[in-house]
Amino acid sequence: MFPPPEAEEAADAYAAAPLLNCLLREVGEPAEDPGHYRLRASGRLMRVRGPRRPTRPEVYADGAWHPLTHTELVELTAGELRAHTGVCNPGLPAEMTESRDVVAAILAARTRATAPQDPYLRSEQSLITGHPHHPAPKARGGGPVTGWLPYAPEAYARFPLELLAVREDALVEEGDTTALDGLGNPPPGYRTLPAHPWQLDLVAARPEIRDAFADGRLLRLGRTGHPLWPTAAIRTLYDPVDDLFLKFSLDVRITNDIRRLWRHDLLRLRRTDEATATAFAALPGPAAWLSDRGYRTADFAFEELAVMVRDGLRAHVVPGATPLLAAALVEGFDGSPLDHLTDPAAWWAAYLREVVPPVLEVFARHGVVVEAHLQNTVLAVDADGTPVQALFRDAEGVKLLEDVDRAAGWERLVYCLVVNNITELAALLAEQHPGWDPWPAVRTELARHDLPEIAELLSSPSLPGKTNLLLRWTGADGADARYVPLPNPLAGARLH
Repeated sequence: MFPPPEAEEAADAYAAAPLLNCLLREVGEPAEDPGHYRLRASGRLMRVRGPRRPTRPEVYADGAWHPLTHTELVELTAGELRAHTGVCNPGLPAEMTESRDVVAAILAARTRATAPQDPYLRSEQSLITGHPHHPAPKARGGGPVTGWLPYAPEAYARFPLELLAVREDALVEEGDTTALDGLGNPPPGYRTLPAHPWQLDLVAARPEIRDAFADGRLLRLGRTGHPLWPTAAIRTLYDPVDDLFLKFSLDVRITNDIRRLWRHDLLRLRRTDEATATAFAALPGPAAWLSDRGYRTADFAFEELAVMVRDGLRAHVVPGATPLLAAALVEGFDGSPLDHLTDPAAWWAAYLREVVPPVLEVFARHGVVVEAHLQNTVLAVDADGTPVQALFRDAEGVKLLEDVDRAAGWERLVYCLVVNNITELAALLAEQHPGWDPWPAVRTELARHDLPEIAELLSSPSLPGKTNLLLRWTGADGADARYVPLPNPLAGARLH
């Protein structure tokens, strides 16, 4: 994405782009000239280069433009937010700086590491920028580099799991967790409980876990015989040998939340996942749901040691197709089908045909709101790189309309599918193919679906953009989504 003259300069560029996207979207507004923005609270005039991933920020003062280093950009952002909200938050600027330093460490590590040969794994481990509209998408909880780098997907990490055995009278599980039993060989009266080594480092000294080791409720069995691969989600690992995903608690803030498997989410997991799996099974066509089959943990460390079992890919991907993380298409990676694309219209129509209908259909017919953002969407392509299937994942992010207001559910769907997914990919394709407009095809695909909300979506002047910067600055719960209106390109697009 960025030229690699110097690692520090590249890290600044990678880290500045998502921060600028947040700053300009949430507390700025376009000025008269392209690439120029006025910050609302201070009235400062800024300019950047590049509409999709802005770089080279400058601020106008004393009759001249002044380039901003990443440190200066963080300081300007903090000052603007204090003026805009009346709230002080010294923690978030430190997080922004840490995110930039993490990128620098990742870039250095990649020069010494070997990318995976498998294109799917390569796509999952490609996200150096990460969330394109988050102020600190790569922050890793403030810990030392040695604590997190061995487990970083962006550094092409792979590693075995720690294997624990939990005594059966302390075991808690729900759903289908039988895949975990084959990972270890516990003694009689115990069950295998795999652990992410980073999470075990973080929590092993806590009294409840230390005591369980001491009194025999918890044993160490060693490690798995083969490595697993961290995916873009960091705490979700893929086991290509057993074709299985395992999702762990990770007591580290990643983007908006501490990434622990929270008790309230685990307790509603089966209901949510079963409703979603049932909805996808009823769909025509190849779209698939990667089911979160069940979870296993220990009663004395319910959240800290929880592990969730998710379907693998092979039983779901259509024969002959190659799965790829959709977010990696926007980020770019070696082997992306977009690298040599000559006909964006045909590819884009195929993408929309696979991704849009399943999300709308499970909403309309089953009341399921899938969190279909780019990181939860896996795209399967044929030998020519043409999309032939979409797979979706993450029951934690799913909402059921029987639990939430329909309007709120629809707003969430539009944000995840249209703003976070389609808009990002459309912007990339338009950048790669100047003069081609991706939006008529989007309007045509949406118009095929008979939902009462579609007409308003196609005519509304705005789309909902999530305010990740303001959410983090004000200390709001990560799940408490708030939105700012974004210009709706669908409203001006003609039918294709």
